[in-house]
Amino acid sequence: MFIRLEVYNMAKEANLLVTFDPTHKETAVKQIEALLKEIKEKVSVLKAEEGVAELLVGDAKKIVKQLSGMAKKNADKFGPTFHWIPIEKWVKSGVADMQKALKDYEKGIKENEKWKMDLKVRKVKTKPDEIKLIMQLTEGINRPKVDLDNPEKIVKVEIIGNKAGIALLGKDELLNVSKFKK
Repeated sequence: MFIRLEVYNMAKEANLLVTFDPTHKETAVKQIEALLKEIKEKVSVLKAEEGVAELLVGDAKKIVKQLSGMAKKNADKFGPTFHWIPIEKWVKSGVADMQKALKDYEKGIKENEKWKMDLKVRKVKTKPDEIKLIMQLTEGINRPKVDLDNPEKIVKVEIIGNKAGIALLGKDELLNVSKFKK
């Protein structure tokens, strides 16, 4: 009697996105790896194309906080990278799928906290009206204190083709390197 063992590919999904200058992909990937090595973090680059690197790391939010401190001191270390974005979950990029997933994030925003949604759409055939899409996606988040300039919480939605990465982030858990470049 034979026992057949099947090995399934346990594909992991990215929990950190890094945007970069698409004309400098190799340099960006090397820079990403070097920065993470410097803070003693392991990284798997799952994909890097069209200006977006999808990474699998340990605690993405903690890593971004550490990297933000580094960027404040020396943003030039970040080379051709622009944004470092933690992702908590991936869903299909249909409006209903995203609304359902985002409803869970309401609990993470206290009644008195200021918040906003930050949306980026990439690799889609037809660009949606982003303002209309934000209105649809925020319908299920019943928190009154929206503040686009100085939020305490950011509901981040990164649409990449037919999938959407989402996260609820504190303002220090999202890194925009250009804010620190002179």
